[in-house]
Amino acid sequence: MSRFLQIADNCGGLLPIVRVVRKGLFPLVQIVIPIILIIFAVIDLGKAVIASDEKEIKAAQSRLIKRCIYAAAIFFVVTIVSVIMNIVAYGVTKENADSINTTSWADCWKEAAK
Repeated sequence: MSRFLQIADNCGGLLPIVRVVRKGLFPLVQIVIPIILIIFAVIDLGKAVIASDEKEIKAAQSRLIKRCIYAAAIFFVVTIVSVIMNIVAYGVTKENADSINTTSWADCWKEAAK
């Protein structure tokens, strides 16, 4: 059996979908959404500074800090999901390794990155 057929079997026919998630959706979430959050926060702060309202400037600074924290958290979602996938895939003990085959998910996940 060829390597590709083995990976396709491991993915249960979902390799194209897993590849879209891994190469399309994750980079979008990891890069674009944090940039958009930071841009909106800077725009809000700029509006508050132009308005010269001290109360509004403090509120905008607070929103800027919160949005930067959210952007950093969203950026690390991809790493967290990958770590969880690896833990699930390789966290099977020897006692139940015969009845549960989770390494196929790890193989599918790695193949989707290629």
